[in-house]
Amino acid sequence: MAIGAPVRCVLTLSCPDAHGIVHAVSGFLVEQDCNITESQQYADPATARFFLRVGFSCEAPATTVSAIRAAFAPLAARTAMEWQLVDAEVRTRVLVLVSRHGHCLNDLLFRQSIGALPIKITSVLSNHDDLRPVAEGAGVAYRRVEVSPETRAAAEEQLLTTVAEQDVDLVVLARYMQILGPRVCEALPGRIINIHHSLLPSFVGANPYQQAHDRGVKLVGATAHYVTSDLDRGPIIEQDVARVDHAYDTPRLAAAGRDVECQVLARAVRWHAEHRVLRNGERTVVLRG
Repeated sequence: MAIGAPVRCVLTLSCPDAHGIVHAVSGFLVEQDCNITESQQYADPATARFFLRVGFSCEAPATTVSAIRAAFAPLAARTAMEWQLVDAEVRTRVLVLVSRHGHCLNDLLFRQSIGALPIKITSVLSNHDDLRPVAEGAGVAYRRVEVSPETRAAAEEQLLTTVAEQDVDLVVLARYMQILGPRVCEALPGRIINIHHSLLPSFVGANPYQQAHDRGVKLVGATAHYVTSDLDRGPIIEQDVARVDHAYDTPRLAAAGRDVECQVLARAVRWHAEHRVLRNGERTVVLRG
């Protein structure tokens, strides 16, 4: 950040719903000589919790993100907030895991290169070498980590070591065809995003799009969710579908599915990186701009 440049921050919070929360937060920001540039909120009647995301800037001399964070802590404690206050200029550091399907990795690399995602892909880990040229062609380090019943524990230890060494904020499973064990899920809660097609659980195993074609499906789609130790049942961030019909052969059906997967994963990663996704029990609240 340039000397004298305004500090740009994002504050996200959830707390028990009560009168005056927005007033208290906005009043605090006024006291800190900050200007609110964006605000979204939601009060969930089912859980009686309130969710808020505020983007703001501050041009006061010598103001730092850490100083604002420290000043906000007493207010957060009084209202039992779960909160985060971050520097909006800092890009989210992402570790991508892949196997042999390259469409999601390609899409993330491209969107990063044109500035469409506020992320920095630190490296790519894979249990195969197929996509090494894709990553390295984009200037991103690629490492193969063998995964088998005998090596799974070591592979997961390597994953956690990489997260620590590269100061990774988010792990993205971009069609990584391996199941992460409980240790990894528990070590990175809310920091792993997975993408999978909508054909589960109807069409499992190999060639799901061939199975879908044989059954004459009319919709293909995708789900992006946070990873938990409960397989493919973590809190959903984003979903979408594309309509197909009898004229779609299997390759065209699969192509439509790949397109939806790329779009859904990109939106989920962007919203996470922009600090728009808040956990609400087993669900999420996505405070889109």
